[in-house]
Order: sequence, then structure tokens, then C-alpha cells
Amino acid sequence: MPVRYQFIIDGTLSERALAAFPELTASDRAPGDVTTLYGPVGDPVAMRSIMARIDSLGLTLLEMRQMPD
Repeated sequence: MPVRYQFIIDGTLSERALAAFPELTASDRAPGDVTTLYGPVGDPVAMRSIMARIDSLGLTLLEMRQMPD
């Protein structure tokens, strides 16, 4: 069963960067501030995939947390 997670990324992500995370929904607080990605993560392999994409895009992950159901 997928678990919902929230990923807080430093800065505002471009449309191209957001497209790298089709399984997540984006919500930014203020331009230039942070971008929040959230959604279900099905298993450890899916989590590693998301983390690898964050790393390969050179993004700074400020916080990651499991969200309540």
C-alpha cells in the first residue's frame, strides 16, 4: 500500500524539472522560496527513484516527511 510523502525542495522548480516527477503533485509557497512535492510512494524502489531524480537534477532537498493518511 502506497504511503504519502512530502518533499520540500529549495527554490522554485521549472516546468521541465516538475515533469521529472509525474507521480507527485507540486505546490509552491512563493516564487524563489521552496517547492513542495507530495504524493504516494509505493515502495522503497519508488522512493529511491524519486531521490535519484532529485539528486540528478541537482536539487536541494530541505525536508522529507511521511504524511498522515
